[in-house]
Amino acid sequence: MIYRLRHVTTYAYANAVDLAAHLLLLTPRDLSHQRVSGTALHVTPTPSHMTSAPDHFGNRATRVFLDVPHARFEVIAEALVEVRFPDPPPPAETPSWEAVRDIARLSPAAEFAFPSALAPRVSAATGYAAASFAPGRPVLAGLLELMSRIRRDFTYQSGVTGPHTQVAEVLEGRVGVCQDFAHVMISGLRGLGLPARYVSGYVRTRPPPGGVARRGADQSHAWVEAWLGPEYGWIGLDPTNDIVVRDEHVVLAWGRDFGDVSPLRGVILGGGEHGLWVGVDLEEAAGLVPA
Repeated sequence: MIYRLRHVTTYAYANAVDLAAHLLLLTPRDLSHQRVSGTALHVTPTPSHMTSAPDHFGNRATRVFLDVPHARFEVIAEALVEVRFPDPPPPAETPSWEAVRDIARLSPAAEFAFPSALAPRVSAATGYAAASFAPGRPVLAGLLELMSRIRRDFTYQSGVTGPHTQVAEVLEGRVGVCQDFAHVMISGLRGLGLPARYVSGYVRTRPPPGGVARRGADQSHAWVEAWLGPEYGWIGLDPTNDIVVRDEHVVLAWGRDFGDVSPLRGVILGGGEHGLWVGVDLEEAAGLVPA
């Protein structure tokens, strides 16, 4: 599947911003199952300095410095992306979750088994996840059930939670958005010793004819990648929509939690109160082939 991506972020400030430094994670990753071409970043006003380099997790990070007064800051990210995620293995053929837990301690995946600021180990989250992982159960079978339970047990509602809402609050209220559901799932899995990482990206804006509209399609989306062991590696799981990541998602960046992969963050001098507008379109680019 080939997609055309357009992500617009606009800040409007009550007072002029004199200096600003921003970190952008708005360029999709190149992966074995995701080929990226024709990327572009349009920044207004024109930066005085702009550099790109991978961050700690290998995400494509761009650093922008502005030294001209401005009351409006806008970034338009565009890309042409081809995705061909592999089909997941049969759940029964994956190793037991205990085997994955044990081998993870000596693997590079161990980095994502430790708690983080927005996905800490919370006893309630561990208990919630544990209900899907009976002794000896194949790890993917447990993951699929946990994902489905989150979709069933939690209500999707924007405006109730924020970027720094804690897992314990989401578990108590059982309401939130894709970011919250990803953090709950990651926290629960880490409590069991299973590596899980937070993925930011996009889900198809408009479904194909007869398809189901996906939650979270009108902005940046978030889901989970869980480790199945060295033979099968990582698998993407979208608890907001209860689907395995295949051909409807584009991976932007991954990290321990949202704090590592916020699409745009920075510091400014001046500005005062501000308004923020974000618009995302991820649409099939019929007939196009990335160069």
